Amino acid sequence: MEKIIVVIEKSKDFYDGYSDNCDGIYGAGDSIQAVKDDIHEAIRLIKKNLPVEQWPEQIKGEYEIEFKLDVASFLEYYSKFLSLAGMEKITGINQKQLSNYLNRRSIPRRQQAERICSGLHSFAKELLSVTL
Repeated sequence: MEKIIVVIEKSKDFYDGYSDNCDGIYGAGDSIQAVKDDIHEAIRLIKKNLPVEQWPEQIKGEYEIEFKLDVASFLEYYSKFLSLAGMEKITGINQKQLSNYLNRRSIPRRQQAERICSGLHSFAKELLSVTL
């Protein structure tokens, strides 16, 4: 199964997405979900409007889409659900530094981005284990 990697980033006015490894796959919208929907629509339109021989190889068979967010876009979008104080507890990265990432005053090193991702995945696993 092919994996199509789509990077989602926040610009000044909207979110945009582009494939890192599959030519011709682009999307945009006012939210991350809107970009995801637009990416699926882009693939549908390619399949509808182009002959199969013009399709990117990745969408000719079974494929899955992996969406990747840059740290600033993630923090901005999810800040309505998770405060920087909460993110500090989850990741071990202080709020001031997270704020710098959020406001694009600095860009996290790969190690810091992985630390944020690891903390979030651990938190998500913990949530999944809870029943009410």
